[in-house]
Amino acid sequence: MHYTLHLTNNCNLSCKYCYVNKETKSTMSLDTARKVIDTGAMEGGSTGIVFFGGEPLLCKDIIYKVVEYARALERTKGCRFHFKVVTNGMLLDQRFIDFTKLHHIYVAFSHDGIREAHDQNRVDAAGNGTFDCLTDKIKLLLTSHPYAPVMMVVNPETAKYYAASVKHLYDSGFKYIITSLNFKAGWTQDALDVLRVEYKKTADFYYKRTLKEDKFYLEPFETKIDSHIKGEDYCSQRCELGKNQVSVAPDGSIYPCVQFVGDKEYLIGHIDTGIDSHKQAALSQASHGEKVSCLGCTIRSRCNHYCGCLNKQTTGSINEVSPVLCAHERLLLPIADKLAHKLFKKRSAMFIQKHYNDAYQIISMIEDSIEK
Repeated sequence: MHYTLHLTNNCNLSCKYCYVNKETKSTMSLDTARKVIDTGAMEGGSTGIVFFGGEPLLCKDIIYKVVEYARALERTKGCRFHFKVVTNGMLLDQRFIDFTKLHHIYVAFSHDGIREAHDQNRVDAAGNGTFDCLTDKIKLLLTSHPYAPVMMVVNPETAKYYAASVKHLYDSGFKYIITSLNFKAGWTQDALDVLRVEYKKTADFYYKRTLKEDKFYLEPFETKIDSHIKGEDYCSQRCELGKNQVSVAPDGSIYPCVQFVGDKEYLIGHIDTGIDSHKQAALSQASHGEKVSCLGCTIRSRCNHYCGCLNKQTTGSINEVSPVLCAHERLLLPIADKLAHKLFKKRSAMFIQKHYNDAYQIISMIEDSIEK
């Protein structure tokens, strides 16, 4: 099981991306966080723990103590934990970076690209953009975690900066770039048309970098290419809401995903009493079902219409698909398919290894370690 711990719904930025209720300020207690670790230890095997927010680095002391507590349990209980933290980077410092390296904590960095895009939605309490503040933080992170991913959110007003932002993040040293739309925003056909143009520019960037055998990972292109290559194997990896991963609110309440935290309709348990297996199973089954609006669609096996979390975020229902999501998938897939066709036709070694060799990631890591 994977647990996302909402350590706090406070944030040190005045941005629009927090899924939790900003009106209710709360922080998870150390006791509650340790109970999550205890639960993972009792389950045995390997347990994933994600530190989330708001901004989780407002609770560094809790992270330090929770990780050390978990490592102590590993030595006595035979369990195993792996950790991830998702941060806007403002509070990164050398001590925290050293701690994450010592304990093998995976750090994901939130950044929206070039200044014009990033500073539109990620500002400090005074309303000032944070682009300049993060330049040194990026260097600090990538020096110790060269494979740290960056997560870029795209809004209608920043769509025109998409290609330039991807290139900026790549040039900054990020090799794992994960971009996603803010589907809750007011997307129009004009904004989607702009995004189509930007995706085509980015596909050209992907093509040139791949032919040069540069190692990088860029979403959503990777997933869409895999959705064709893997076929039914890709389809089997559908959202099973609350089955393999859950989110724990600051008060210990358990929800199926980050988008549901605070919505009592989707409350499936509490860390003190455990997960209600009947609610959990019913929710997973409901989310897994085929969506009526998608019946007969030729690309339904390759799109994200099955994601109950995304559906809830955009339409308020786990079974109602956003028209914006549908439009986005239809504009993205042809671009990704054309890109893949060109690279395959060129017999690009990097492309073929990345998408057709299941051992690629392991081989790549070995090669990189030898180079160092």
